[in-house]
Amino acid sequence: MQHQEGTFNGYGNLELFYQSWLPDSPLKAVIVLVHGLGEHSGRYPHVVNHLVPQGFGIYALDHRGHGRSAEKLCAHVMDWAEYRGDLEKFIQFVRGQQPDAPLFLMGHSMGGLIVLNYTLHHPEGLPGVIASAPAVGAVDANPLLLFVGRILSRIKPDFCLDSQLDVNGLSRIPEVVQAYQDDPLVTGKVSARWSTEFMAAIDWTRQHAAELQPPLLIIHGGDDTLVPPEGSRIFFDLVAHGDKERIVYPGGYHENHNDLHHEQVTADLERWLTAHL
Repeated sequence: MQHQEGTFNGYGNLELFYQSWLPDSPLKAVIVLVHGLGEHSGRYPHVVNHLVPQGFGIYALDHRGHGRSAEKLCAHVMDWAEYRGDLEKFIQFVRGQQPDAPLFLMGHSMGGLIVLNYTLHHPEGLPGVIASAPAVGAVDANPLLLFVGRILSRIKPDFCLDSQLDVNGLSRIPEVVQAYQDDPLVTGKVSARWSTEFMAAIDWTRQHAAELQPPLLIIHGGDDTLVPPEGSRIFFDLVAHGDKERIVYPGGYHENHNDLHHEQVTADLERWLTAHL
């Protein structure tokens, strides 16, 4: 396996961190991996360690305000289009690196929302999209936080608030939760404008679900309390085409790829990707 780190220029020419993992065997396809709120590209070792030896290259970025792309660890955008623009620039960069490989998108949680929202705007050239616990419905957000966010979004949009994420809902593995809490690249901060843009993006993406064009795989933990699975079920049912699959893992928490059933998850990912090559 070949690992590389570097930077690319995202929306508005902002420098963003990325890393990639490429197989030693011939490349079947590449996956652009889009992480969730508050975390970073380095938290997907089970996905990397299973799929890369099977011939799938993985490219993952750190969002603006996240991980090694951040001067200050706080999720902040003035417009959701900034995330779409970053992803578009990253896809262009990856295609430049691997021009002959099919390119799949995979996003987790907020990353799932970004990927689905992006795909609705730019469906061309994608053989398939994977959304893991996508935030496309109700989320575990403090109503007071959202209320304060709506007020401050207009007068102090970059003011950072505590997201108050219940970290115990991430995984049934205590070591995963502890590692998340100890990780210096993880943040629990979101800006006031981010909170309003996030909710608006959820609404828009759900309203346009029927227009989704590429093949779709949704995976979700049955006991996910952070992003309840009912939201992805509604979105899935609204997708009009037939090349779609949704897997719900009984008892699974929010991070299926970091939970007790991660081996089943990565096997399902490999099966679906292989079927859509």
